[in-house]
Amino acid sequence: MRIGVPKEIKVHEYRVGLSPASVSELVRAGHQVVVEATAGEGIGFTDQRYERAGATIGGLDEVFGAELIVKVKEPQLAECRWLKANQVLFTYLHLAADRAQTEALMSSGVTAIAYETVVGPQGGLPLLSPMSEVAGRMSIQVGAWCLQRANGGRGTLLGGVPGVQPGRVVILGGGIAGANAAAMAVGMQADVTILEKNVERMRHLVDHFEGRARVLMASADAIEENVLRADLVVGAVLIPGGSTPKLVSRDLVRRMPNGSAMVDISIDQGGCFETSRPTSHDAPIYVEEGVVHYCVTNMPGAVARTSTLALNNVTLPYVKALADLGAEAAMARDPGLAKGLNVQAGRVVHPAVREALGLPAA
Repeated sequence: MRIGVPKEIKVHEYRVGLSPASVSELVRAGHQVVVEATAGEGIGFTDQRYERAGATIGGLDEVFGAELIVKVKEPQLAECRWLKANQVLFTYLHLAADRAQTEALMSSGVTAIAYETVVGPQGGLPLLSPMSEVAGRMSIQVGAWCLQRANGGRGTLLGGVPGVQPGRVVILGGGIAGANAAAMAVGMQADVTILEKNVERMRHLVDHFEGRARVLMASADAIEENVLRADLVVGAVLIPGGSTPKLVSRDLVRRMPNGSAMVDISIDQGGCFETSRPTSHDAPIYVEEGVVHYCVTNMPGAVARTSTLALNNVTLPYVKALADLGAEAAMARDPGLAKGLNVQAGRVVHPAVREALGLPAA
């Protein structure tokens, strides 16, 4: 099969769909790979490295002429115009918060499979997990930066110093992103609270952190009480394929201490703070109701080399299956991959995406 790898065009997005090592594996399996010129140069993957791996370097016509398109971020509207029927797109989509992209994909006729809704053999979301790990760890790093006075923050050091209490970090959601955020915050010696609804997950977190982070049931009262005391709130809630619930209202944000900070990892799916709106790496923060907000929709793009390698570790087997068998046969063989199907033949087929966008049943 012919596989196309375009250069990402989202602002400050340097990740790339296939690394040279992944290209080499696919070429050895008998597939052709066309990589857009300079697609990986931002992270040190030069055109020459791709050519040594067996890829052809080409322009947009050649890349989007392939049967399988492998990307990282959702296609921008300019890219959607290159897509067509009888073509498979494999990438993150996050359609629940993006009607314009959804409609463009429907119009193209493309078969669009979303990384974030593919389900693994033991459950879970294996293609979302590595980026959740990256975003979770980054959330504390950028949150600490937001709290610096020069960035509008209240001037709090998360770890404190002897004689001064550490900053309070509240994490909404104890999944992979939330657990990784907690691990970083604990490592910085902050005062950490995780709010989670799943009792089994709560037990796991309690055992894992061994008292270094408190774990509470995410009731409305607990969210309010802890958010109002927080220096940094991290939103790490996920509804696979669907819109994120708004767990923190504007009124609650207004009542938070001036100069506190909020990092919304869930912004790709609409965000879990009522005051959240998407930002970019060009202008990552804004102040709303006296609180510094960081809502970058492609957080892992800031550490693009690590993110690309981590993503390729999990996507390559699926890319190979799609290339070896074709989309229909690959999804028939792997029901978890089939759950990644979001758009096909002009229709949204994923139930959670349909519900989020108010579309009729397929």
